[in-house]
Amino acid sequence: MSCSSCWHTSIWKMLLAAMCLALLGCLQAQELKGHVSIILLGATGDLAKKYLWQGLFQLYLDEAGKGHSFSFHGAALTAPQQGQKLMDKALESLSCPKDLVPSRCDELKGQFLQLSQYRQLKTVEDYQTLNKDIETQVQQDGLWEAGRIFYFSVPPFAYADIARNINSSCRPHPGAWLRVVFEKPFGHDHLSAQQLASELGSFFQEEEMYRVDHYLGKQAVAQILPFRDQNRKALDGLWNRHHVERVEIILKETIDAEGRASFYEEYGVIRDTLQNHLTEILTLVAMELPLNISSSAAVLQHKLQAFQALRGLQKSSAILGQYQAYSGQVRRELQKPDGFQSLTPTFAGVLVHIDNLRWEGVPFILMSGKALDERVGYVRIVFKNRAYCTQSERHWVPEQSRCLPQQIIFYIGHGELGHPAILVSRNLFKPSLPTQSWEEVQDQPGLHLFGRPLSDYYAYRPVREQDAYSTLLSHIFHCRKESFITTENLLASWVFWTPLLDSLAFEVPRPYPGGAENGQLLDFEFSGGQLTFSQQQLEVLIPDLVSVPKPSDFQVLGAQYRQSPLITAWPEELISKLASDIEAAAVQAVRLFGKFHLALSGGSSPIALFQQLATGHYSFPWAHTHLWLVDERCVPLSDPDSNFQGLQAHLLQHVRVPYYNIHPMPVHLHQRLCAEEDQGAQTYASEISALVANSSFDLVLLGMGTDGHTASLFPQSPTGLDGDQLVVLTESPFRPHQRMSLSLPLINRAKKVAVLVMGRTKREITTLVSRVGHEPKKWPISGVVPLSGQLIWYMDYEAFLG
Repeated sequence: MSCSSCWHTSIWKMLLAAMCLALLGCLQAQELKGHVSIILLGATGDLAKKYLWQGLFQLYLDEAGKGHSFSFHGAALTAPQQGQKLMDKALESLSCPKDLVPSRCDELKGQFLQLSQYRQLKTVEDYQTLNKDIETQVQQDGLWEAGRIFYFSVPPFAYADIARNINSSCRPHPGAWLRVVFEKPFGHDHLSAQQLASELGSFFQEEEMYRVDHYLGKQAVAQILPFRDQNRKALDGLWNRHHVERVEIILKETIDAEGRASFYEEYGVIRDTLQNHLTEILTLVAMELPLNISSSAAVLQHKLQAFQALRGLQKSSAILGQYQAYSGQVRRELQKPDGFQSLTPTFAGVLVHIDNLRWEGVPFILMSGKALDERVGYVRIVFKNRAYCTQSERHWVPEQSRCLPQQIIFYIGHGELGHPAILVSRNLFKPSLPTQSWEEVQDQPGLHLFGRPLSDYYAYRPVREQDAYSTLLSHIFHCRKESFITTENLLASWVFWTPLLDSLAFEVPRPYPGGAENGQLLDFEFSGGQLTFSQQQLEVLIPDLVSVPKPSDFQVLGAQYRQSPLITAWPEELISKLASDIEAAAVQAVRLFGKFHLALSGGSSPIALFQQLATGHYSFPWAHTHLWLVDERCVPLSDPDSNFQGLQAHLLQHVRVPYYNIHPMPVHLHQRLCAEEDQGAQTYASEISALVANSSFDLVLLGMGTDGHTASLFPQSPTGLDGDQLVVLTESPFRPHQRMSLSLPLINRAKKVAVLVMGRTKREITTLVSRVGHEPKKWPISGVVPLSGQLIWYMDYEAFLG
């Protein structure tokens, strides 16, 4: 062989050896991916014992042998010896999946216990020691550090100190990652959430933080986006306002808050479940679907856009309840006095609307409560059904009949089914699901879900049930951020919920007995943007003012005030009652006489009433209603101070009243305001006489000022208190001074007079007026005594009881 060929052979041998070494290096790199330390803070607490240690063990089962090495550090404030005992006790209950061979389970469990140790983490020095121990272990075992996970299973007040210690003394070296995991609550309102986020943001980068909402790890919830993605072709034309009738997101519990009164008193049901779990689910249903649902950034961005499209909530968007034993539990657990009555809701229903083209007008109903009749959670998308089937129901074929309900249900768990599931009506489409993880459910004769037998659905359940924390710990390990709450999305959620929570702070929840005894007491209906209980609470009649019970005992109280009926309630209930009474009077007048003449006062008190009539009373006979003004300020009708302008803004522009049935007071004639020579008062009186039989309005709505005035009839002024004039010009002590008003004799001709009195500032005058006789010159309101009609007082609790 020539030297040249020897040289070539040597070169090829060297190249081959180099290639083998490189390939071996790649294989070793793939085999050994680095060491991961997982530190569970609060390792001896309830959450750790119930879920987190099992979740960490499941993570180890899933990842053992795939290249990473692990160490698990249980940490708490407890001293080492006692802490180790408590942790060992928690680790006794670890279990393997049913499909794992027992011998293999025992082997892996033994390995996990060897890798798990307890340590006290209390001082800066404790964190420095932990850091040094991790580094030493990595070096001794010839490993390199991939990263560290700190799981905060501790109260939020402890976050800042722990975060400071991790940041200063226990970060991994550059090149290794850090992931810190937080449990809710993430604040109490927008401001506190902002402060907590800012504090944590001073120690950690956004990509290092994982805020857990464990409902995002529940199998049916985690499948919402994949289901929408895998069934795009079938759902593209259906997932919108043209086809969806409503969306229900429901979480019911049979347990109550006993033992957790301290937490529940601070948070209540809306903060506990609606602001987080149910809102997160809502975004998964409502968000635009990214082209690539595997992109965490795209999913989180689309969720944020869904938050930003949520329409602001009004007080009337929610209904509240409280099981009857709750206040007693709070008194016992928090050592409250015997008479203490909590206003914390344990049940809530909230109506949400989304202002975008896809969902405009579709009601999203969020409901959660404790001490209810069953434990169940689900998301139900109900589709509109305009079909009519000529054949009777017994001839319908589930796969073909368009008359059967059409719905998709993500069944989170429990309930009659007893396990997570996805249900799709057979008359919609056959869904596509990943066969390796979801299997069809066998029919269970006799089982009905949402009004239909199970056989009416394509029904699927997970091949292997897995708890939410196991799923989320896996996502944390694999850096899947889409299953967690970013700072931006968290603050967007609190921006949405905080105004409602503030407006409901002093609302009295409807009491309910709990469990199956609730009956229909908590059923509710929605109309426009408003939720109301279907079953009205019975009024409780009170014989006199001396025996008035506490307002928190009742929704609506009926009593006597100045020898006339009195209705008193919290403002929202009061306005609802008054609006219903006005509608009933209108319906009766139209039925008997073909028209309804309603005279309305201006000012701020009736605004809520106008809004209620506009948004919640669609059967009101507006086409047959004549609207008159009780009084008017002498300003142009377009002026913001005009009573007519308030009526226009809050009522007239929202309802269909014929323009010729609207009667503003003529305060602006010949470019002049309330000039006597223009005879505006006489003109209005003539119009009333011509159109209103006997000049007797069907209903007059009045208010009461802190000085006892009503309409624009003021103390120490004789104008309009007696005589023949129906409409008068008066002088007000407040700007604008000139007014036009119905006279007291005209008001007293009405068939019904309602006096609306609201607010704590009215408490003094209501007490005074309750004691005086008929003295209209001192207190004009005392002169309101209908000749043959009825006078009813409507007062909120603050005006009535202070």
